[in-house]
Parts: sequence; C-alpha cells; structure tokens
Amino acid sequence: MPESVDQIRIAILGASGYTGAELVRMLARHPAADVRVLTAERQAGKPLAEVFPHLAYLNLPNLVKIEQVDWSEIDFVFCGLPHGTTQEIIRALPHTVKIVDLSADFRLSDPASYAQWYGHEHAAVELQREAVYGLTEFNRQGVRSARLVANPGCYPTATLIPLLPLVLDGLIQTDDIIVDAKSGVSGAGRDAKQANLFCEVSEGMHAYGVGHHRHMPEMEQELSIAAGVPVTMAFTPHLIPMNRGEFITTYVKLAGKNGPDDLRAALAARFENEPFVQVLPAGVVPHTKHVRGSNQVHISVFKDRLPGRAIVLSVLDNLVKGASGQAIQNFNVMNGLIETMGLEQAPMFP
Repeated sequence: MPESVDQIRIAILGASGYTGAELVRMLARHPAADVRVLTAERQAGKPLAEVFPHLAYLNLPNLVKIEQVDWSEIDFVFCGLPHGTTQEIIRALPHTVKIVDLSADFRLSDPASYAQWYGHEHAAVELQREAVYGLTEFNRQGVRSARLVANPGCYPTATLIPLLPLVLDGLIQTDDIIVDAKSGVSGAGRDAKQANLFCEVSEGMHAYGVGHHRHMPEMEQELSIAAGVPVTMAFTPHLIPMNRGEFITTYVKLAGKNGPDDLRAALAARFENEPFVQVLPAGVVPHTKHVRGSNQVHISVFKDRLPGRAIVLSVLDNLVKGASGQAIQNFNVMNGLIETMGLEQAPMFP
C-alpha cells in the first residue's frame, strides 16, 4: 500500500443504515478516503457514535440532512438510500461528482423492465442509460470510465460471479438454471419491521419473494448479455437467522460433454488472479463464516446425482462484497487506485 495518496472527499448518503456503517468502517482504513459528509434524514444532528457506538473511536462529522450538504466540498458519493428514493437525489447532484449507488435504482438498463418490476416509471431515465453495472470482476473497463456505477445486489453478486464464466464459455445450458439462495437478516435493512424482529426470524427459516423477487431481472439481464440470448432462471431467496452472510446453491445442466471438473477448472482459471474470488479445492464446501467481514467470495463445484448436472456453491458477506465492499472496490477502480485498497482485511472467525 502506498504511504500517501491524494485524498478524495467523500459523502455517504444514508449513513445510518447497515451498508452506510460498513462503508464508514472500511473507509476508516482507506488511505485515499476523506469522509466529509454523512447524511441520515431521521437521525440528522446526531453524532454517528450515537447511532453506531462501535464507530465511536473515529473522528467523523455529525449526521446531516441531504439538503445541508455543500457539494462543492465533495468529489465522490456513496449513495446508500432506499430503493425508489435515490433517482431524484442523484439526478440533482453536480456532474463533477462521481457516484456509486448501492440501491437498485440504476441496475436495470431497460426503463420498461424497471417499471414492470418496481411498479413505477423511472424518474431519471437519462441517468439510467448512463449508469454502468458495477460487477467489478467482469466490467472493470466500464467502471473505470464511469461517473455513475450501479452497485450490484448481494444475491446477483453471489450468483453471477460463478455463473457468468460458465455461460460465457458455453459450459452450461442457459435454459435450465435453478438458484436456491439464503441470506442473513441484515440484507433486509435496518428499518424496524415486524418480519425482522428477533422472535419472528430466530429458530426458523422462510422463503420470500417467491417467483417474483426484484433481483431476478438484474441477474437475467447480465446472464442474457453473456449468453447472447434471453435467459430466464428460477430463483428463490430465503431468510435465515444469522446477522450477515449469503449462501447460494445453483443447479445447472451441463452442455456437451462437459463435467463438473471442467466447470471447476474453468472457474479456477478465470479467477486465478482475482484477489477477492477463491475457487476452493475439489470436495471442499464453502461456509459463510469463512468470508464474514471480508470482500471475499468462495466458490465450489460438485457433481449432481442427476446425470448431466452439477451443483455450484458460492458464499459471500452480503454487507461487504454484496454491498459496501464491492462499492469501495468500484470506488478504487473509478479513481485509478489499487483495487484492493482498504479491502485487505481477512475474514473474521469465529
């Protein structure tokens, strides 16, 4: 890591949420990050230490409302606002400011698809067309030249990283992809909701968004680009009683004479020089605890009992590589920095 780099003045919008807290935690160790502004509508006026006591040791500005921000003092924005509220705010930002948006508002390139899945017209279609999809390992060139990067969702990140190389190399059939996804409760955000209370989620597990989860079109969009033909997949997410982590089990149908070992070999070759993606040795099952608190993705491939099929397993921390860590990875690429800067921390275990 360089001893000194130019400071980039940063605003974090929505700093009182889980992804906002993760951004602050990781940027505190980032040598190029100068966090100047933290916004939170309901918590405005409070020190961040009052909202997140674990960050009390940091010297940070108090939380403010967005309309109080002096944008002339800001070079870069991390936008962690809720879906649907981001479009008008980003639309009003100066064009001199670069942005990574962690909401879903700019992930879909087709305005009609956005309206279909989110129930309303997009309020900043011109920016929707400009936004670059920020799955860093597959779109560095686009991210490097972008002003606005749409940070992928946690489920799409964990699903697409192992699937895209298999689709691009023609190793699997694209008309038969089944994804069984499980996420910790932090993926639902920090707002008080009855469904997320301890007694509602502990000692149990349930599916949600069955057959119509909003991450489905995002994944199908990227898989279709890779395949060169429309791809429709089966996807069912589940909420499990842990704070953070994501486990994806994907069932695929092999193409031609390829076997599970060919899939694993292709993934190992594709990610050999990727610092944040690890293809595990044959027979090793990934575990969410082995990536907790890190920007790592662990992948494994197994033979299915059904002939001609394979099982692809992938895990990540939904708040880091699935959100804030990947946002910082994109921040680094957008600003010509070392891609791993500020993201070198090892996973926390146990």
